[in-house]
Amino acid sequence: MEAAFHPGEVALQRFAGVDQRLDAIGRTVIRDHMPGQHRELFEKLPTLLLGAIDQQGQPWATMLAGAPGFIRTPDAKTLQVAALPAADDPVAPLLAECAPLGLLGLQPQTRRRNRMNGRVASIGPAGFAVAVQQSFGNCPKYIQAREPEWVARTPARAQAIGARLPEVARALVERADTLFIASASAARIGSGRAEGVDVSHRGGLPGFVKLGESEDGATLLTIPDYLGNFFFNTLGNLRAWPRAGLLFSDPDSGDVLQLAVETAIVLDGDDITRHSGAQRLLRARVLGGWWRPSALPLRWSNAQFSPHLAAMATAVQGKPEHD
Repeated sequence: MEAAFHPGEVALQRFAGVDQRLDAIGRTVIRDHMPGQHRELFEKLPTLLLGAIDQQGQPWATMLAGAPGFIRTPDAKTLQVAALPAADDPVAPLLAECAPLGLLGLQPQTRRRNRMNGRVASIGPAGFAVAVQQSFGNCPKYIQAREPEWVARTPARAQAIGARLPEVARALVERADTLFIASASAARIGSGRAEGVDVSHRGGLPGFVKLGESEDGATLLTIPDYLGNFFFNTLGNLRAWPRAGLLFSDPDSGDVLQLAVETAIVLDGDDITRHSGAQRLLRARVLGGWWRPSALPLRWSNAQFSPHLAAMATAVQGKPEHD
């Protein structure tokens, strides 16, 4: 029987001492089709997270929006999306037949989320279809509950960003309580091919992502990795291929920040203890990206923070800001 996890994931599971237990669990919960509850969730969502990879092996993450029902699942192996990325979205040119994709369906108000990996089966002027390869659910830990509201908006021209983030982008990162990360397990430079393209969620208290500067002057993001299901889908991918795409969105304005980053995983050391609740750290050096003002036609209510963050909130009260 084919292994449930690739070598990058297994290496981190072994480091955590859970590799043998997780192999049996993975064979049970990672399916080659969408079960009924996954199909039901996808079909009532107003958003869909996508992860894709470009010809240079750089993953990118984006969010599509549409009226509930814009995602359909005519059968358990097919997902249809009646939307496309905007022309100035870096994911737009990456949607082509047979291209690998990672998808995440997340409903913040109920904290439900399902992940799916597949390949583009077809693409047209109004949308695309994905052939399912892997489908599995995720626990609701660290998801902030929010209610969506549709608004009229006029997207502004996308602005290219260099390795040093401008102030408007830094401000969004510094107040963020949620981000999304696209990764790929085995990119092949120049071929546009990859195995295991994935997009996943990270959540924490506002300011959980720390900003710094790398030796070459690029902006450096430090992202804590909290206790989870030990699958290590994202970190396992990054162990195999250290490039990632980060997505931040402003719930009040619809502004979107999409970053290309090079990553390093911190598995032990004193740096981890300076981030309350962290089991590991992910360092992400910015390579470049895009600032897309008012890109999303949704605004979200104030966050009701995950109950799993309550202990962290108590722990950091009255303490100085971490480095």
